[in-house]
Amino acid sequence: MEVLREGAGELLGWMDPDEARRWMVEEKSRGLEDKRMPLREAVERFTKDGDYFAMGGFGHIRVSMAAIYEMIRQGRRNLKIAAKTAVHDVDILIGGEVVDTVECAYAFGHELRGLSPTGRRAAEGGRVKVVAEISNAGFQWRFKAAAMGLPFLPARVMLGTDTLRYSSAKVVKDPFTGKPLCLLPACYPDFAFIHVHRCDRYGNCQVDGTIMEDGELSMAAKRLIITTEEIVDEEEIRGAPDRTVIPHFLVDAVCEVPYGSHPGNMPGLYYSDEEHMAEWLRLSRTEEGVEEYMDRYVHSVEEFSEYVELVGGGEKMEYLRKLEYLQVPLEAPWRR
Repeated sequence: MEVLREGAGELLGWMDPDEARRWMVEEKSRGLEDKRMPLREAVERFTKDGDYFAMGGFGHIRVSMAAIYEMIRQGRRNLKIAAKTAVHDVDILIGGEVVDTVECAYAFGHELRGLSPTGRRAAEGGRVKVVAEISNAGFQWRFKAAAMGLPFLPARVMLGTDTLRYSSAKVVKDPFTGKPLCLLPACYPDFAFIHVHRCDRYGNCQVDGTIMEDGELSMAAKRLIITTEEIVDEEEIRGAPDRTVIPHFLVDAVCEVPYGSHPGNMPGLYYSDEEHMAEWLRLSRTEEGVEEYMDRYVHSVEEFSEYVELVGGGEKMEYLRKLEYLQVPLEAPWRR
């Protein structure tokens, strides 16, 4: 195919699909193995400095915040993130000095809550670099190409935009129509965290509600760490096989972490903790405030259950559960 134009962005996460398949066969077991372990152990075993990684979920919804806090506690450094729709997660990672490189679809903001002081400060000061840009759909299709064992996926997104200019995509002449097509390179993250509603000890996962691109991401990631609200008996999973959105043979670790998406939203279980997010946005206006937040909520605890107690424990979580079902009024502290 004739290449008409190329984006100037750095190509991250790409592998020859045959090499990727060989790696998966050699490094990942397909057997029914008990993969339960503490989150601390999973982070120690399956993440390392300099890795390129992705988070499941979308925006502030169903993101494994427990995994993010654990990476900060363990002092991970120089990681590169596939920031497909990254908001509070990438902000905390930057504040915790875990991430220094961003491939960006959407980041450095908190949606209606406002822009991120931490992310903006880090990007403007050069401590964090944006090395490529891509659309939300483009990121999903990069994972899909990897899941399909293809080197790229053709699409018609980004054509004629500056997003293409700063991406790692290429534009080619379609041999059938002669029209331009955008080729989105496959993306194989070194690891990914996905937070789910429930799974069994083997890693067969169920998600209530939309799964976004997590199906494709689970097949693309070289290492997949599942954090889950609860581990259930395999018979419960087998009783509804159509609801298994991530099968066990893709999973490397299963970590039971109730409320693991806090302060984000877990559909059907708890609403986002707007009071806590407002506290972060207020403190993160200064580096001293970021340090205060990390000392209070990350470094002062050994595991996520202690963090949950710090932010209000069972009483706060019951309030967020009622809020999810519109049983109590929502206060909006970020508007004050």
